Amino acid sequence: MAEAKKIVCLGGGSIYFKRAIGDLLITEDLAGSEIVVYDLDAHKSRIMATMGQRLAEEAGTGCTVRVAEQLADAVDGADFAVSSIGGSGAEVTQRVYTSGYHTADILIPRKYGIQQVVGDTCGPAGMMMGLRSIPAYLAICHEMEKRCPDAVLFNHSNPMAPLCRAMVKYSDITTIGVCHGVQGGLTYAGTLLDLPAHELDCTWIGTNHYYWFTRVAHKGQDLYPELMARLADREAPEGRQMAADLSLIYGHQIVYPQDDHIIEFYPFGAQCRTRAELPYGLGADDEQHGIDEDAPMPTGEPPTPEVREAFFEEYTKVIEAAELPAKQDSTVTAEGIGAMVSAIATGRRQVCIANIPNEGAIPNLPATALVEIEAVTDSCGVRGVSMGECPLVLKGIMEKRFVWQELVADAAVKGDRNLALQALMVDEMAIPPKQSAAMLDELLAASKDLLPQFFD
Repeated sequence: MAEAKKIVCLGGGSIYFKRAIGDLLITEDLAGSEIVVYDLDAHKSRIMATMGQRLAEEAGTGCTVRVAEQLADAVDGADFAVSSIGGSGAEVTQRVYTSGYHTADILIPRKYGIQQVVGDTCGPAGMMMGLRSIPAYLAICHEMEKRCPDAVLFNHSNPMAPLCRAMVKYSDITTIGVCHGVQGGLTYAGTLLDLPAHELDCTWIGTNHYYWFTRVAHKGQDLYPELMARLADREAPEGRQMAADLSLIYGHQIVYPQDDHIIEFYPFGAQCRTRAELPYGLGADDEQHGIDEDAPMPTGEPPTPEVREAFFEEYTKVIEAAELPAKQDSTVTAEGIGAMVSAIATGRRQVCIANIPNEGAIPNLPATALVEIEAVTDSCGVRGVSMGECPLVLKGIMEKRFVWQELVADAAVKGDRNLALQALMVDEMAIPPKQSAAMLDELLAASKDLLPQFFD
């Protein structure tokens, strides 16, 4: 059993922590640990911490949960930090995707002919989320460098790759990105093959939300041909049809098959004049993401007391409904934050899935590239395992993404408008230069209060 640890939840009012705190609390190796909740909106922190303390008492592992009013107190002496910061400041919203900032990220590009669905990984909206979030993350990292330099930071926020790349490049804090995309893809592959996902032996290559299987085996038998044959023979379910078509063209199964994410990596969204023209029925999916095309552009005005009161009434109900998980999340079928923290805390070698620098795991891709790969834990964090070479048909696609991620990270840190413009131009949703420049001006202006580096 590990010694008791201090684990800080950054952006602790995020709905993500409704589950993550419970997962940490039932992890026996973390018994007696202190979980600290910090958020820019202290009211959200207090509601989340109250829930956490209730669950801690139910778990019976001797953990405590408390609020920190200041970042310095939150991270001082921390062993681990888990972050879920959505890039919308202290705006009162349960989902960053319906925040005023993200709404502007979606609506402004539509004026220029770019239709985005999720908009959290790449494209203009993904870039803007990164530009707003990276300075906040680096401010946290620099405080951690002073107060807990050996802590491990787990990032759960999007755009995952640019955020993690910026922290790795511009801070000394050990940073690991956690997501569930690969796990979802493993489950889907198991469904196609009528096998439990945890029994499959797979390798894949790629970056967050965008990767392909390179090996699928079961008890030593190569099942990749069978997987591709079943993919070809079956009609793909709604929401996964584009991914299936692309997989058959590439000859490699896309791991995370949700079309609403996959379209972000292709020019299709910039080729449609309206939401209704989005391919594969994604117009309907787009509507479900909550952006009203006919709504006025957000003004950036703070919410009225009535709006804030209504938000917290609903938010409190959601958080108070949290229940202690029946069992710890697996690192194979879920993000497994409790399992990963406890493995590092005890120095236990355990296979997990992490967003980390490539460093040779995929030998024909850049060493600094932020990839989502299989990794093994130890007392210092995680180390990537060999995933083999990236097939040629995918290599060119991937290297362009890594350039985009680097440009976004650098633009956010330097407040460099031209680097941001380069990121827009290298992206698959690129539009002509003069239009891109005009769109960028509008996007930056809509987030001006969170982007001082571009206006000072």
